[in-house]
Amino acid sequence: MLKVYNYEKLLPTDVEQLVLRNTDPNNAIQETVIEIIDQVKKDGDIALKTYASKFDQVNLEQIYLDKDEIEELALTITRDQQRALEIAFQNIHRFHSTQLKRERVTETMPGVKCWREVRPIERVGLYIPGGSAVLPSTLLMLGVPARIAGCKEIVVCSPPQKTGKINGFVAFCLTLLKIERIYLVGGAQAIAAMAFGTETIPKVDKIFGPGNQFVTKAKSIIQAQTNVSIDMPAGPSEVLIIADETANPAYVAADLLAQAEHGSDSQAVLVSTSDNLIEEVNKELLTQIQVLPRKETASAAITNSFAILTSDLKQAISFSNQYAPEHLILETDSWQSISPLILNAGSVFLGHLTPESAGDYASGTNHTLPTSGYARSYSGVSADSFVKKITFQQINEQGLQQIGSVVETLAELEGLHAHKNAITVRKAML
Repeated sequence: MLKVYNYEKLLPTDVEQLVLRNTDPNNAIQETVIEIIDQVKKDGDIALKTYASKFDQVNLEQIYLDKDEIEELALTITRDQQRALEIAFQNIHRFHSTQLKRERVTETMPGVKCWREVRPIERVGLYIPGGSAVLPSTLLMLGVPARIAGCKEIVVCSPPQKTGKINGFVAFCLTLLKIERIYLVGGAQAIAAMAFGTETIPKVDKIFGPGNQFVTKAKSIIQAQTNVSIDMPAGPSEVLIIADETANPAYVAADLLAQAEHGSDSQAVLVSTSDNLIEEVNKELLTQIQVLPRKETASAAITNSFAILTSDLKQAISFSNQYAPEHLILETDSWQSISPLILNAGSVFLGHLTPESAGDYASGTNHTLPTSGYARSYSGVSADSFVKKITFQQINEQGLQQIGSVVETLAELEGLHAHKNAITVRKAML
């Protein structure tokens, strides 16, 4: 059952507490992660094997699988399952392939031309979670834009299964992406391995992928300590649903549970203008949760979640913008009138027939999104995430005459006379 709060009775400090999540007040997670990072940096592959034994209960002779084993595992899934992954691959590729556009050359003054050109990030690391649920869809969400961007080296890390292998679904996605090696490493140790490199795992330039609080903390520490960048902070998953009296309680409950089954630290928030709807959704939650294989995980997440009763949809959007959800679903007939008011969200799902699970798997949009309020300043993964945009400029004689005195004046007022001279000596030679 969702605990219900009346928005109009909440103090600003109450709202601040409700939107706060994924914290580590005692630095327990940070201390553990720093220890793991230091151990991997020091002992490389030996540390990775030790952590596989400790955290995954698997003793690994080698920490990777190559093409032959990947292809063999890919054949273990049914043709229907392969076809579903192929369709998801095609839709994700179709959506992301429109994102890289060649920009026009701009002549800012006569004879002064400026433009940008796209270059792929050369070495990228993809982290694919594999704890309580293995996510081949995440591999597609990261691997497809990396391929479209033209990254030369794609390093994939995912925790080993109890067999010491990966499952057939991840293997099949690797074959779709033409990736011929996967490293059997999970958690903070995988992030450290890709950031520093080991005897086996190459060092990368940028790390992508969601994970638990340990993975998220490792990414933030790595970004602060090294020249390796990250896609975004992406920790425990979350959804916020705005629903009114036009919503179907069964749909709303199903969408809340779809999020809740990700993990016990996930959060599923309902914001509604109807106390009757909230009551009906709570009844549906009790019914629907009983048949879920991941009932215990979903129950723990629902306990960690809540509902907000608002006076109108604008007030609901106001709370949503404060919360800045990873996933935002508008289950209302009036979604067209309120969607322009959305300021902060990772990905938005409009109307009664657009569940988050469609975007998670196969509509084409990317499901690697900012969590924990970072949607206020971060975007989800896209093809742009895997490239750099380099500026170019070219100045001819006319351009130097046009811009020269401007640069000389600005350089002089800043006291940078060598800057001024770089223009002056050229003008003298014209």
